[in-house]
Amino acid sequence: MPTTKFAVTPGFEQGGSLFKPEQLAALGAIVGSDAKIELTTFKQLYVEMDEERAEEAKQQLRDAGLLLYPAGFYTKSLIACNFCKGAEEAGLDIANALNDAIAGIAAPSPLKVGYAGCALGTSEPLLKDIGVVKMKDTYDIYVGGEPKSLKAAVGTLFLSGITADRLIPVVRKLIDYYCEHGKKKEKFARFIDRISIETLRSAV
Repeated sequence: MPTTKFAVTPGFEQGGSLFKPEQLAALGAIVGSDAKIELTTFKQLYVEMDEERAEEAKQQLRDAGLLLYPAGFYTKSLIACNFCKGAEEAGLDIANALNDAIAGIAAPSPLKVGYAGCALGTSEPLLKDIGVVKMKDTYDIYVGGEPKSLKAAVGTLFLSGITADRLIPVVRKLIDYYCEHGKKKEKFARFIDRISIETLRSAV
C-alpha cells in the first residue's frame, strides 16, 4: 500500500521542540500502530503512514494542536530555544512570525534555520544553515553552520544589529537566493563557499 511522509512539531508554546505528553499520545492514537515515526536532528518527527488515511490523520493532528510540514528537501520549521528568559524578552512573537515565513519552502537541500532568544544560544544557532541570535533589541544572523561531517564548522557572522522589522525580510532573501541559485542537493554551507559570502551579502 502506498505511503506518504510528513513532519510534525508541537508549535512554539514551549520553544518549538518540547512535545506535551498529551500531544504524543494523540499522535500515536491518530496515526496508528502501523505508522512509522522517526526522530530527526532538526526537532521534527517524521511520520510515514498509509496514503489513503493521511489527509484525515493530518486534520486530526492539527485539531490536536500539532503543526504539520512537508518532509524532504524543504526549509525546516524554526529550531528555537526554550525561551528561558521569558517569551516577550526572548522574542517569541518574532520567532513565531519567522517560522510562518520560512517553514516548508522547497529548497535544493534540507535547510535548517535556528533561533536563540539570547546570546547563550541554547538552540545552537551557529550550527544551523542560518542562525538568528537576539541581542537585546536587535538580531545577529550567522550563516553556513555545519554540525557534522569531516568539515564541521560554526557559522560565520553574516549581519549584525538587524532590527526586528528587517529580520524576516533578510532571512527570506537569504533563502530565496539559495533556492534560486543553489544546485540540487548542494548544502547551504557549500553553496556559500561556491558563490562567496560577499556575493551573498550583496544579494540581500
